[in-house]
Formats: sequence, structure tokens, C-alpha cells
Amino acid sequence: MRVLGLIPARGGSKGIARKNVRLLGGKPLVQWTIDAALAARALASVVVSTEDEEIALIGRSSGASVPFLRPMELAADDTPTLPVVQHAVRALEQRGDRFDAICLLQPTNPFRTSLEIDACVELLASSDADAVLTIRQVPPEYNPHWVYFRERDGSLRLSTGEPQPVARRQLLPAAFHREGSVYVTRRDIVVGGSLYGSRVIGYEILRPNTINIDTPQDWLRAEAMIQELVS
Repeated sequence: MRVLGLIPARGGSKGIARKNVRLLGGKPLVQWTIDAALAARALASVVVSTEDEEIALIGRSSGASVPFLRPMELAADDTPTLPVVQHAVRALEQRGDRFDAICLLQPTNPFRTSLEIDACVELLASSDADAVLTIRQVPPEYNPHWVYFRERDGSLRLSTGEPQPVARRQLLPAAFHREGSVYVTRRDIVVGGSLYGSRVIGYEILRPNTINIDTPQDWLRAEAMIQELVS
């Protein structure tokens, strides 16, 4: 299976200005993801998709490929991820570079490892799934069997639709949420209009230093995580 490592990194950001080029632990945020992707054995190529010349320079100097600049209309605050991935697939295929699957690596999750990338790709290659994504277990208090929706009249409805919540924590089935650091999707599924398809497998992340950096508070947490790793 020939897999593209795709890192979408735009220049603008709402929560933290110029987030992708800001130094985290001594190197630009985007470089954390580039370094992990280049160290992965399962990726045939690592491409940075950006509209920003500074990010493109960081990408190239870090060893990634930046064969095109992303159109500005695909770099807005509200641009969904799927069309960005589809644009990269089309642009590369126009250059004769075709892949069987795309491994999407968001720079806002800087602490993923190359081993996790390889494991996700291997899981997709050895299964009939359309996609593999990293997941983490939901704490019991947020388990869907204990989570309620509030109706307009103020009454509560269990998210599972069941009439009663599970009585004891020990009886709760494991529930998971998207961790966000690795998505691997078959090429035909992406081109067909989805990052997930109809059959998705999860790869559970157990390390504690997982984070999605969106706010200044997230950035401070990430810096604290780095200090814990080096101390």
C-alpha cells in the first residue's frame, strides 16, 4: 500500500496568531508533525499543504515536500478538511503521483509518534476498513450511557435513547472519542467525498501527552507537557 502523509498547515489561525510557525519547545509547531511523519516507515511521501510561503519554507527545510501552494479559498477559517485533502490528491495525481491511501496529520496534534503513524497504516492495510483513526477512551462521567440531552421543555433524554442510565460504572461499555492525531483513509473514499467511509477502525492512544492546540491555554499545556518529558 502506497500511503501519502499529508500535513495541512495554513498561515492564519483564530485562537493563536501564526500558530503553525510559532516555536514550541524550540521548533515551529508544524515541524513536530513533519519530523514524526518523516520518521514513519509506512509513508511513501510527506507533503505539506499550505498557502503560506513561510510555512512552505519550513516544510522544505525540514525535509518535507511542498509541490504546490494551496489556493487561498481553501485556507479560510471555515474551510473544511475534506476539500483540502481532495485538492492535494488531485494536484499530486496531475503530476503523476498516485497513492492508495492518505494519512492526514494535523499540526495541532504535535506529540504523535512515528510508531503510531505506522501502526495506523498497518491496521488499514491488514483490514477491510475504509479508514483508521486514533481514539482515546472516554472517562466514565462522559460515557454516552450517562450523558443526557436537554429538550426544549427542560426534560433530559439519555444520548443512547435508553429509558434508564447504566446503574454502575463497572457495567459501562467502553466508549471512545476521536483523538485527532492520525487519520488514514483509502484514496477512493477521499475522492468519493469522505474521510471516514462506512467502516472505520480505531487505534487507541494510551500516552498521556495528547493535545489538540486551539487556544492559548492549550499552548501553555503543550509547553508544560514538553517540560514533563525532559524533566
